[in-house]
This record gives sequence, structure tokens and C-alpha cells, in this order.
Amino acid sequence: MSVNEKSTGWTGGKNAFGDFAPGMVHYTDQVLFDEVWQRDDLSKRDRSLITVAALTAMGKTDQLKFHLAHARHNGVTDEELQEALLHLAFYTGWPNGMGAMTVLKGIVEGGE
Repeated sequence: MSVNEKSTGWTGGKNAFGDFAPGMVHYTDQVLFDEVWQRDDLSKRDRSLITVAALTAMGKTDQLKFHLAHARHNGVTDEELQEALLHLAFYTGWPNGMGAMTVLKGIVEGGE
């Protein structure tokens, strides 16, 4: 369990891997989402923007699909995400920015 012994009930790791990768499930669900994402020093909105920036910089569009949608859930507007991705394109490389914007377009137009 997390340091504060409070579970969010997050099961994304378990949903993705079941019993196949128990370590990945543990660190995703209990450490990353029960501990790191629950820390009070940054809002979930800010954590989402930071995560989107990091994933864009690394060109990790598979993970961006989840985290762009999660950012919307955490209060980041579509317009703010578009602006963030435009800004990031200049700092992370145009192909990374284009890839991230393509993922966001799919989410917005797909209604996710």
C-alpha cells in the first residue's frame, strides 16, 4: 500500500497486464497512481501537463493517448492542450509536436 495507506482504487496496471506482469501492476497502480499522483505538492492538473510535456518530448504517443485524455479529466481544456502542444513542438521537435497533436485530435474528434 502507499505511504499514506490510502488507495485510489486505480487498476490501470491490473487492467493492462492482469497476472502477466505483477511488478508492473504493483508499481503502476500502487506506487505511481496511489502515491506519486496523490502527493499534495502539485495539483493533478499540473501533474497532467508535466506528464504530457515529458511524453511529447520523448515521442511516446501510445502513452499520450491515455495522458491527454487524463489531462482533460483533470481539468485541462482542449484549447490549453492544443496550445501546450504547439509550444512543445518548438522545444521537443516538430515531429514530436505533430505526433502529439494528432493524438489529441483523435481524442477530441472521437469524443473520448
